[in-house]
Amino acid sequence: MREKLLELILIIPAILIGFTFHEYAHAKVADMLGDKTPRFQGRLTLNPLAHIDPIGLIMILIMKFGWAKPVQINRRAFKNGYKDDLKVTIAGPLANLLVAIIFSVIFGLVFKFYFMYNYNEYTDILVKIFNLIIVINVNLFVFNLLPLPGLDGFGILEDLFPSTFGRIADSLYRYQIVIFALIAFGGARFLNKPTGIILELCSKIVNGIIS
Repeated sequence: MREKLLELILIIPAILIGFTFHEYAHAKVADMLGDKTPRFQGRLTLNPLAHIDPIGLIMILIMKFGWAKPVQINRRAFKNGYKDDLKVTIAGPLANLLVAIIFSVIFGLVFKFYFMYNYNEYTDILVKIFNLIIVINVNLFVFNLLPLPGLDGFGILEDLFPSTFGRIADSLYRYQIVIFALIAFGGARFLNKPTGIILELCSKIVNGIIS
């Protein structure tokens, strides 16, 4: 019970980091490409309060499935339309992957030069936090690339094939809640393999630095 409560507490900073960098990346790239909507709405910041949806945060803590506040984009503000929108869409998942890799490098360095010589109950907590940040961000990267309505993966397909997906997008969005409910209650075991591959890469980075 104590271990589960501790993990529940320690997972919060990992979620805040994952959601914040994901949404900030969307906002930053959109702003760079000419859409000032995220700037006007206060989303061009790394302050978690600007990006976290309270209900989505509670859901991910309870159900292991939640969401952040989506960044609103005005595609008409882009010079290259769907091409620029594609860059904005991809930015979110890539930010999560980059965070996972960066924290893997930091973890490897800190472990090599500090944890190996000063390991105690407090450093054990820090190790768990590092692990959770890496795991959460890898999961966000993989999950958001799923081609499901409401996720970046679906947005990528819309940008790559606008005419095709323009005809069926509205119909698919009608079943968005049903799809997410099935994932939330039934789990997403089909994500284990791609997630495991990336986590193995992060593990190799850590082990490579330590060795």
